[in-house]
Amino acid sequence: MRRSYLSLLLLSLSLMILLILPVSWAADGAATKEAPKKAAKVTKPKKTTPDVIFVPTPQEVVDKMLELAKVKKGDVLYDLGCGDGRIVVTAAKKYGIKATGFDVDPERIAESTENVKKNKVEHLVTIKQEDIFEQDLTPASVVTLYLLPSLNVKLRPQLEKMKKGTRIVSHDFDMRGSKPDQVIEVTPEDGSSRTHTVYLWTIPLKPETDADELE
Repeated sequence: MRRSYLSLLLLSLSLMILLILPVSWAADGAATKEAPKKAAKVTKPKKTTPDVIFVPTPQEVVDKMLELAKVKKGDVLYDLGCGDGRIVVTAAKKYGIKATGFDVDPERIAESTENVKKNKVEHLVTIKQEDIFEQDLTPASVVTLYLLPSLNVKLRPQLEKMKKGTRIVSHDFDMRGSKPDQVIEVTPEDGSSRTHTVYLWTIPLKPETDADELE
């Protein structure tokens, strides 16, 4: 009688285990199911429309800009709006310094990259497709510009963060509110009557006075 009772008890326990296991497996499956993946972070496309129309700087003007900035060994040059890359290429070839050109136009990036390769200065020159107004300019000791006056002014907060003694050279356009250290005129010997103006500022920028504006 005792053996029959034990057999019935064991049979009941086995049935209970068989009923519980599927529920347990289902619970485990729900627990181990992968959590819903978060939506991928969307990166906004880079700005590709330039703020100014590309007009090449004559080579003689490029040479004068670098001469006025007193570029020397150990300098690091940033060209903001590098166009076809002639300024960064000249800086690398003539002075042996590191230079980075920034532009947003894919066509200009391709053109300047090709110019760098053609002149075999890849070890010194970097071309970046970036918005100049979002860049940290502090690594540079020389900055070159060929932008509109309003854009030069827009850049001023970034320029003012640069280290003391950094030189900024602009082709044709000034920076209202900041007095240049020097202004020169350049007339290329290409038969054209066009005269180019080159401006030089040094960090810290000097404020422009009312008397300066009247000159």
